[in-house]
Amino acid sequence: MILKIITTLMPWKIRRFLLQRLYGFEINPTARIGLSWIFPKKLVMGPHTNIGHFTVAVNLDYIQMDANATIGRTNWITGFPTHTDSAHFKHQPNRKAELCLGESSAITKNHHLDCTNSIKIGKFTTIAGYNTQFLTHSINVLENRQDSAPITIGDYTFVGTNSVILNGAVLPSYSVLGAKSLLNKKFNTEWRLYGGVPAKEISDIPKTAKYFSRKDGFVN
Repeated sequence: MILKIITTLMPWKIRRFLLQRLYGFEINPTARIGLSWIFPKKLVMGPHTNIGHFTVAVNLDYIQMDANATIGRTNWITGFPTHTDSAHFKHQPNRKAELCLGESSAITKNHHLDCTNSIKIGKFTTIAGYNTQFLTHSINVLENRQDSAPITIGDYTFVGTNSVILNGAVLPSYSVLGAKSLLNKKFNTEWRLYGGVPAKEISDIPKTAKYFSRKDGFVN
Protein backbone atom coordinates (compact mmCIF):
# COMPACT_ATOMS: atom_id res chain seq x y z
CA MET A 1 0.00 0.00 0.00
CA ILE A 2 2.75 2.48 0.94
CA LEU A 3 4.60 1.74 -2.29
CA LYS A 4 1.43 2.38 -4.29
CA ILE A 5 0.89 5.71 -2.52
CA ILE A 6 4.46 6.78 -3.23
CA THR A 7 4.16 5.70 -6.87
CA THR A 8 0.89 7.58 -7.33
CA LEU A 9 2.38 10.83 -6.04
CA MET A 10 5.42 10.74 -8.31
CA PRO A 11 5.74 13.02 -11.38
CA TRP A 12 4.30 11.29 -14.42
CA LYS A 13 7.56 10.23 -16.11
CA ILE A 14 8.81 8.60 -12.92
CA ARG A 15 5.40 7.13 -12.15
CA ARG A 16 5.12 5.60 -15.61
CA PHE A 17 8.53 3.97 -15.16
CA LEU A 18 7.55 2.60 -11.74
CA LEU A 19 4.16 1.33 -12.93
CA GLN A 20 5.86 -0.60 -15.69
CA ARG A 21 8.84 -1.81 -13.67
CA LEU A 22 7.06 -2.71 -10.43
CA TYR A 23 3.62 -3.77 -11.66
CA GLY A 24 4.27 -4.92 -15.21
CA PHE A 25 1.85 -2.42 -16.76
CA GLU A 26 2.12 -1.72 -20.49
CA ILE A 27 1.85 2.04 -20.97
CA ASN A 28 2.58 3.68 -24.32
CA PRO A 29 5.01 6.62 -24.09
CA THR A 30 2.23 8.96 -25.31
CA ALA A 31 -0.30 7.72 -22.72
CA ARG A 32 -0.90 9.51 -19.44
CA ILE A 33 -2.59 8.99 -16.07
CA GLY A 34 -3.57 11.93 -13.87
CA LEU A 35 -3.56 11.91 -10.09
CA SER A 36 -5.56 8.68 -9.88
CA TRP A 37 -5.42 5.31 -8.13
CA ILE A 38 -5.16 2.83 -11.03
CA PHE A 39 -4.14 -0.64 -9.86
CA PRO A 40 -5.75 -3.55 -11.72
CA LYS A 41 -3.65 -6.70 -11.96
CA LYS A 42 -2.76 -5.74 -15.53
CA LEU A 43 -3.06 -2.44 -17.39
CA VAL A 44 -2.53 -1.91 -21.13
CA MET A 45 -2.72 1.69 -22.41
CA GLY A 46 -2.29 2.28 -26.13
CA PRO A 47 -1.06 5.41 -27.94
CA HIS A 48 -2.52 8.75 -26.80
CA THR A 49 -4.76 7.21 -24.16
CA ASN A 50 -5.58 9.18 -21.04
CA ILE A 51 -7.02 8.68 -17.56
CA GLY A 52 -8.01 11.89 -15.76
CA HIS A 53 -7.61 12.95 -12.13
CA PHE A 54 -9.25 11.30 -9.10
CA THR A 55 -10.35 8.12 -10.86
CA VAL A 56 -10.10 4.84 -8.95
CA ALA A 57 -9.64 1.43 -10.61
CA VAL A 58 -9.14 -1.48 -8.19
CA ASN A 59 -10.02 -5.13 -7.59
CA LEU A 60 -10.15 -6.21 -11.22
CA ASP A 61 -7.85 -8.28 -13.36
CA TYR A 62 -7.38 -6.26 -16.50
CA ILE A 63 -7.92 -2.86 -18.13
CA GLN A 64 -7.22 -2.36 -21.81
CA MET A 65 -7.46 1.02 -23.53
CA ASP A 66 -6.98 1.11 -27.29
CA ALA A 67 -5.49 4.10 -29.12
CA ASN A 68 -6.96 7.52 -28.23
CA ALA A 69 -9.38 6.10 -25.65
CA THR A 70 -10.02 8.26 -22.59
CA ILE A 71 -11.38 7.83 -19.07
CA GLY A 72 -12.27 11.14 -17.46
CA ARG A 73 -11.97 12.30 -13.89
CA THR A 74 -13.70 10.98 -10.76
CA ASN A 75 -14.78 7.65 -12.18
CA TRP A 76 -15.07 4.61 -9.90
CA ILE A 77 -14.03 1.36 -11.59
CA THR A 78 -14.23 -1.73 -9.39
CA GLY A 79 -14.52 -5.47 -9.71
CA PHE A 80 -14.05 -8.81 -8.02
CA PRO A 81 -10.82 -10.50 -9.10
CA THR A 82 -10.81 -14.05 -10.42
CA HIS A 83 -8.91 -17.00 -8.91
CA THR A 84 -9.47 -16.03 -5.28
CA ASP A 85 -10.34 -18.17 -2.27
CA SER A 86 -13.71 -16.46 -1.90
CA ALA A 87 -16.91 -18.47 -2.23
CA HIS A 88 -18.34 -15.74 -4.46
CA PHE A 89 -18.59 -16.65 -8.17
CA LYS A 90 -17.06 -20.12 -7.75
CA HIS A 91 -19.72 -21.36 -10.16
CA GLN A 92 -18.28 -19.09 -12.88
CA PRO A 93 -14.71 -20.31 -13.47
CA ASN A 94 -14.47 -18.55 -16.84
CA ARG A 95 -15.51 -15.15 -15.52
CA LYS A 96 -13.32 -12.22 -16.62
CA ALA A 97 -13.04 -9.18 -14.35
CA GLU A 98 -12.02 -6.68 -16.99
CA LEU A 99 -12.68 -3.39 -18.74
CA CYS A 100 -11.87 -3.12 -22.46
CA LEU A 101 -12.25 0.29 -24.06
CA GLY A 102 -12.09 0.53 -27.86
CA GLU A 103 -10.26 2.99 -30.05
CA SER A 104 -11.23 6.66 -29.62
CA SER A 105 -13.96 5.88 -27.08
CA ALA A 106 -14.59 7.98 -24.00
CA ILE A 107 -15.93 7.51 -20.50
CA THR A 108 -16.58 11.06 -19.33
CA LYS A 109 -16.76 11.66 -15.56
CA ASN A 110 -18.50 10.57 -12.35
CA HIS A 111 -19.51 7.15 -13.62
CA HIS A 112 -19.39 3.79 -11.79
CA LEU A 113 -18.29 0.66 -13.64
CA ASP A 114 -18.61 -2.63 -11.80
CA CYS A 115 -16.25 -4.98 -13.66
CA THR A 116 -16.96 -8.12 -11.65
CA ASN A 117 -17.57 -9.53 -15.12
CA SER A 118 -16.37 -8.18 -18.44
CA ILE A 119 -17.37 -4.73 -19.68
CA LYS A 120 -16.50 -4.23 -23.34
CA ILE A 121 -17.02 -0.81 -24.90
CA GLY A 122 -16.50 -0.55 -28.66
CA LYS A 123 -14.65 2.04 -30.70
CA PHE A 124 -15.80 5.66 -31.10
CA THR A 125 -18.33 5.29 -28.29
CA THR A 126 -19.22 7.89 -25.67
CA ILE A 127 -20.35 7.18 -22.12
CA ALA A 128 -21.69 10.69 -21.74
CA GLY A 129 -22.80 13.01 -18.96
CA TYR A 130 -22.63 11.87 -15.33
CA ASN A 131 -23.61 9.10 -12.92
CA THR A 132 -24.17 6.17 -15.27
CA GLN A 133 -23.83 2.78 -13.57
CA PHE A 134 -22.59 -0.41 -15.21
CA LEU A 135 -23.48 -3.30 -12.90
CA THR A 136 -22.23 -6.71 -14.02
CA HIS A 137 -23.16 -8.54 -10.84
CA SER A 138 -26.16 -8.88 -8.53
CA ILE A 139 -27.80 -11.41 -6.22
CA ASN A 140 -29.56 -14.25 -7.99
CA VAL A 141 -32.59 -14.63 -5.72
CA LEU A 142 -33.60 -17.98 -7.25
CA GLU A 143 -30.23 -19.55 -6.51
CA ASN A 144 -29.45 -17.39 -3.45
CA ARG A 145 -25.96 -16.50 -4.58
CA GLN A 146 -23.96 -13.73 -6.21
CA ASP A 147 -24.10 -13.97 -10.00
CA SER A 148 -22.61 -12.01 -12.88
CA ALA A 149 -22.71 -11.60 -16.65
CA PRO A 150 -20.82 -9.44 -19.16
CA ILE A 151 -21.98 -6.09 -20.54
CA THR A 152 -21.29 -5.23 -24.19
CA ILE A 153 -21.55 -1.74 -25.68
CA GLY A 154 -21.03 -1.63 -29.45
CA ASP A 155 -19.06 0.63 -31.78
CA TYR A 156 -20.22 4.19 -32.48
CA THR A 157 -22.76 4.23 -29.67
CA PHE A 158 -23.84 7.01 -27.33
CA VAL A 159 -24.93 6.28 -23.75
CA GLY A 160 -26.89 9.17 -22.25
CA THR A 161 -26.36 10.61 -18.79
CA ASN A 162 -27.50 8.90 -15.57
CA SER A 163 -28.36 5.56 -17.13
CA VAL A 164 -28.21 2.09 -15.53
CA ILE A 165 -26.85 -0.87 -17.48
CA LEU A 166 -27.31 -4.30 -15.92
CA ASN A 167 -25.49 -7.58 -16.25
CA GLY A 168 -26.04 -9.37 -19.53
CA ALA A 169 -27.12 -6.22 -21.38
CA VAL A 170 -26.02 -5.49 -24.95
CA LEU A 171 -26.30 -2.14 -26.73
CA PRO A 172 -25.67 -2.71 -30.45
CA SER A 173 -23.37 -0.63 -32.61
CA TYR A 174 -24.65 2.58 -34.20
CA SER A 175 -27.23 3.25 -31.55
CA VAL A 176 -28.12 5.68 -28.78
CA LEU A 177 -29.30 4.96 -25.25
CA GLY A 178 -31.34 7.88 -23.99
CA ALA A 179 -30.66 9.66 -20.70
CA LYS A 180 -31.91 8.01 -17.47
CA SER A 181 -32.58 4.71 -19.22
CA LEU A 182 -32.41 1.19 -17.77
CA LEU A 183 -30.74 -1.24 -20.17
CA ASN A 184 -31.42 -4.72 -18.81
CA LYS A 185 -31.36 -7.08 -21.79
CA LYS A 186 -29.68 -7.78 -25.13
CA PHE A 187 -30.65 -5.74 -28.16
CA ASN A 188 -29.27 -6.43 -31.63
CA THR A 189 -30.81 -3.93 -34.05
CA GLU A 190 -28.43 -1.17 -35.12
CA TRP A 191 -29.32 2.41 -36.04
CA ARG A 192 -31.88 2.74 -33.27
CA LEU A 193 -32.62 5.07 -30.39
CA TYR A 194 -33.28 3.04 -27.25
CA GLY A 195 -34.65 4.51 -24.05
CA GLY A 196 -36.96 4.24 -21.07
CA VAL A 197 -37.27 2.12 -17.93
CA PRO A 198 -36.76 -0.58 -19.01
CA ALA A 199 -35.24 0.46 -22.34
CA LYS A 200 -37.01 -0.36 -25.58
CA GLU A 201 -36.69 0.62 -29.22
CA ILE A 202 -38.02 4.12 -29.74
CA SER A 203 -37.12 5.25 -33.27
CA ASP A 204 -34.73 4.89 -36.17
CA ILE A 205 -31.53 6.91 -36.42
CA PRO A 206 -30.73 8.30 -39.89
CA LYS A 207 -27.55 6.84 -41.34
CA THR A 208 -26.53 10.35 -42.34
CA ALA A 209 -26.05 11.34 -38.66
CA LYS A 210 -22.45 12.59 -38.52
CA TYR A 211 -21.64 11.21 -35.06
CA PHE A 212 -21.65 7.70 -36.51
CA SER A 213 -19.08 8.33 -39.25
CA ARG A 214 -16.56 10.52 -37.43
CA LYS A 215 -12.85 9.75 -37.67
CA ASP A 216 -11.94 11.65 -34.49
CA GLY A 217 -13.28 10.48 -31.14
CA PHE A 218 -13.38 14.03 -29.73
CA VAL A 219 -16.63 15.87 -30.36
CA ASN A 220 -16.32 19.68 -30.54
